Amino acid sequence: MTTNRAALLALGAVALALTAGCAPPPLPAGPAAASSLTWSTCPEDVVTAAAPSVLDCTTVPVPVDHGDPASGGIDIMISRLAAPDPQQRRGVLLLNPGGPGGSGLTQSALLVAQGLPASVTDSYDLIGIDTRGIDHSAPVSCGFTVAGPYFANVPPYAPDDAAVVERAEVAEAAAQQCAQNDRDGLLPHLTTADMARDMDLVRAALGEETTNFLGYSYGSALGAAYASMFPERSDRIVLDSIIGDTHLDRDGMRRYALGMEQAFPAFADWAAHRHDTYGLGRTADEVRAAFLDTAARLDEQPEQGVDGAAFRATTFAFLYNELQYPLLAQLWQGLRTGVPVPPPPGPAPDFAALENSLTVFLAVTCNDVDWPEDVQTYRDAVAQDRERFPLYGAAAANILPCAFWPWEPAEPPVAIDGDGPTDVLLVQNLNDPATPHRGAELLRERFGDRARLVSVDDSGHGAYVLGGNACASDVTTRYLVDGEMPADDVSCPAS
Repeated sequence: MTTNRAALLALGAVALALTAGCAPPPLPAGPAAASSLTWSTCPEDVVTAAAPSVLDCTTVPVPVDHGDPASGGIDIMISRLAAPDPQQRRGVLLLNPGGPGGSGLTQSALLVAQGLPASVTDSYDLIGIDTRGIDHSAPVSCGFTVAGPYFANVPPYAPDDAAVVERAEVAEAAAQQCAQNDRDGLLPHLTTADMARDMDLVRAALGEETTNFLGYSYGSALGAAYASMFPERSDRIVLDSIIGDTHLDRDGMRRYALGMEQAFPAFADWAAHRHDTYGLGRTADEVRAAFLDTAARLDEQPEQGVDGAAFRATTFAFLYNELQYPLLAQLWQGLRTGVPVPPPPGPAPDFAALENSLTVFLAVTCNDVDWPEDVQTYRDAVAQDRERFPLYGAAAANILPCAFWPWEPAEPPVAIDGDGPTDVLLVQNLNDPATPHRGAELLRERFGDRARLVSVDDSGHGAYVLGGNACASDVTTRYLVDGEMPADDVSCPAS
């Protein structure tokens, strides 16, 4: 791998890290319920990453196979940011940062650092989780390397049909590599349904009768699965940046292309207003045209070790947050002028952790639903989406190792359960690159009267706390703290 490819991967890693019914009545205030857990100091890496927040950690035993608990078990590590006054806490708020494959142990500290209201931290013990297979919870690895042909959740942009056929060979080899490295037999048991069952065991171990939940991105799928599998134990559920179901399938992957089309104009407008600084175009249309021209040029002739696929993928990643626009513009400017790619700020990415996350992403995505196995299906989809969504369609529709996954799904995907109290609050930016608003609309339709949708007129991935929209923050905080669910869907103006 070239130095510049490593820089792009590092930059992408940094970008993604920045990344009228009545609700159930409040639980009585008071000390935590009886728990079977013993808390202690978290692992050193968690302590360092969470600072200045101070977390406690413990583990919860869960079966590898929930259908056969006697066949073996693993330990799930959880963290706790305790409410300062036990007499005021109303329960626990379980967190998930997304992925699948994101480590959640320090998510409470991240949210506090980003401005999570004190009324939320006063009301709950915030519980972070490394779900099964991740980091401190029986980590798995397919053995991918950053220099190898497979090291990305989203496939590379396929400029032509031959590129899809070529990628199919890489995807098949990656699936075989995962099977060869599954020495403990855990990979086929990494599913959203099993993670939801693990969450319910965490709830029980904490001594709680019900679960409150805040999940982002893939966390929306996990939360939707939990609320559907355990409606009687679901209290206040908040899902942000919504995939659209309880699993990520081909339709969900292909919506990445729709998301980039909807999110890119915000960056294009930002860059056009700074043409004198970056030289990317004086209008948003000119910036878009320059993006397509640059990507096509790099497809034909990579520069500084960067090809069109890497350029598109990095741009997609940097659309997650407006704070990343300046670094994206510098990167793009460097490719156009021949200036080397700037090094990413902060510590170097942990590529071992990224590989672990990639492995979990693949396992959960491929295990949750049966994927088409015919390469022609993907060739047709790429050709269609290259025309429909020129910015990223030929990447999002490209073939994944799921087409060659050696294990069949053990059970159908979790079905959305619309029966139950109105306890699911959906929060969604209108212009989200990874989870476009359409996903929230789909989940709203499937939950029916159990849900309300808060649509936020902003760009980026993450609305509550991470997005900084006052309206979205107020509505969501009122629900988490006071149980006040909006009588109807809500539209929040831009911040």
